[in-house]
Amino acid sequence: MKAVVYQEFGAASDVLRLDDMETPVAGPGEVLVRVAFSGVNPSDVKARSGTRPGVTKPAFPVIIPHSDGSGVIEAVGEGVDPSRVGERVWIWNGQWQRALGTCSEYIALPASQAVALPDGVSLESGAVLGIPGLTAAHCVFGGGAVTGKTVLISGGAGTVGYLAVQLAKWGGAKVIATGSPRDFDRMTAAGADHVVDYRSETLAADILAANSGACLDMAVEVEFGVNVGLLAEVMAENARVAIYGSAKNMAPEIPFGPLLFKALTLDIVLIYILPEVPRAEAISQLHAALTDGALDLPIAHVFPPQEAAQAHEAVEAGGRAGAVLVGF
Repeated sequence: MKAVVYQEFGAASDVLRLDDMETPVAGPGEVLVRVAFSGVNPSDVKARSGTRPGVTKPAFPVIIPHSDGSGVIEAVGEGVDPSRVGERVWIWNGQWQRALGTCSEYIALPASQAVALPDGVSLESGAVLGIPGLTAAHCVFGGGAVTGKTVLISGGAGTVGYLAVQLAKWGGAKVIATGSPRDFDRMTAAGADHVVDYRSETLAADILAANSGACLDMAVEVEFGVNVGLLAEVMAENARVAIYGSAKNMAPEIPFGPLLFKALTLDIVLIYILPEVPRAEAISQLHAALTDGALDLPIAHVFPPQEAAQAHEAVEAGGRAGAVLVGF
């Protein structure tokens, strides 16, 4: 089979190459998926570039990158219902703690990690449901229903934020999203009731004004280190803050007093290690929103396998209005 591989850390154009690899076989409890699309996420870029803290060399001699993907099951291993052959599926954790991810013509992995796609959902959309989709769904619904609540979503135009805006609105929340003015229309179209410039010198006051002066019930946070002081100011007592990123400040100082006297719940989300029950709940929420036609999964660009380096570079550059995929 054809697969994109790397053997050392470095720039995408230097280390990624298209190679011939042995086609895997579905072992006991596994399925073999013919990959249609492989999703490229910032975590894949960091893993390939070697910028994860404390990691000095690749964990395996040869790595096929990417955890997200979609395709069709072509074979099943012992213990897996043969009726799954021919099923359209989306994949989660394809390369989490494994050498062989989704950026190849085939992948063999545990059957539970290949989830049947709802009818009418494209394979392109399926390749976005893993890291972005599950992160957004668990951030929004991991603390329970959001009906009647006011939810603050930072970075509402990013892939996870954009999905979170849609899911929160579908769930019955009032949504206030922050982002750049150039993305205001995009966030509003996704369902945000109010959009606020994240660079505003009066950001806290702007957010509170958007909620008639009242503090907010929940937040989905992409830059915790930058915004922790803001959150202490604008969140209501006993509010939940779902945190999935802090790239600009990975060692933030915490204003413990203000957080304490609001009894805020700081819920740090790492979707790779989400336990089985909340993962199943997140999958159920995603599928329900898709079935209701309430979730748009925009694709910015699909690159062919021989241009996988350009796909990584597109993710590194940021500023895209949708997901980046590699198509097989």
